[in-house]
Amino acid sequence: MWTLLCLLATGAALAQSMSRTERASVKAPGSCSQEINSVGSKNGTFTSPNYPDPYPSNVYCAYKFVGKAKERVQISFTDFDLHLPHEPPRDCEAVDAVMIFITIDNRRERLDNFCGNKLPAQLMSNGPTMEVEFRSFHSSPEVKGFRAIYRFVTDFGISTVSQDPSQECRFVFRSEERGNGTFSSPNYPGFYPRDTECHYTFRGRDKERVHITFAYFDVDGIPPCLMETASDYVEFSNYKTVDRKLARHCGNQKPKLIESDADFFRVIFKSNDKFDATGFEAFYQFRTQIDPFTVKRVSNIPKDRKSGGETQRMNFSVSVFFVTFLMLL
Repeated sequence: MWTLLCLLATGAALAQSMSRTERASVKAPGSCSQEINSVGSKNGTFTSPNYPDPYPSNVYCAYKFVGKAKERVQISFTDFDLHLPHEPPRDCEAVDAVMIFITIDNRRERLDNFCGNKLPAQLMSNGPTMEVEFRSFHSSPEVKGFRAIYRFVTDFGISTVSQDPSQECRFVFRSEERGNGTFSSPNYPGFYPRDTECHYTFRGRDKERVHITFAYFDVDGIPPCLMETASDYVEFSNYKTVDRKLARHCGNQKPKLIESDADFFRVIFKSNDKFDATGFEAFYQFRTQIDPFTVKRVSNIPKDRKSGGETQRMNFSVSVFFVTFLMLL
């Protein structure tokens, strides 16, 4: 009995010692860590230690980005080359990696992990802050680390149209300003931010309709895109409120051609706090609605043939009259 207890105690001590050794192998945030505030700079670059030379092993860097209340942090990696001794494990565990964190309802949530040498998609925060952490267990003379560009933006990466200042993510398309163009989900073609709602309002002239065609569609969810399935979605409405006759859209199947009932139309994009995808890109066009009751019926008979036909009909009528007159005599 005493022998068994001694063995258990020795094993626990050894496990605790190994745990301390593993934790110590990656250092606490050091001189490579930095806090970047939008007051000091709206855009710039940040890199792994020693970039473009190999980074050291057993290092930990934390890059914290802090913007103003209505700003979002947008990060684009321009170079990415981390040491990878084998195929990347799930979630890049136990290998050199870059980890992205955001804050949702005062909770620190991991957005994603990246490892190897595949360039990550463009990222955007759901609020004014974002944290990027870099950890290395190993190093290699062949790897360069990473380089990334950061931007503090207020337009959600949508620069093709004017933004309504009354709402954080609302964009207005007016026919009098432009008859056609494109619009997209926030941060397209990168991952759209979580926990975000955007409104795209289309205002045409009298008797105009808006036609919308999707060129790309990748919105995380399971049709019919309900809350129970934790689905993000795109919704359409002919009114300023919900239009119950138009279904929500999610998944990766592009919606068919969308046409408004009148000169007002609204598109709503909503993402939750659980998953993300690369969103959508669409083309819009304002078109004048033709009233069928005001369209004149036009004959497709050429003018010369039409006048010739009228002459033939008149000659035939005269002949019939003359024959009838002779029969009566």
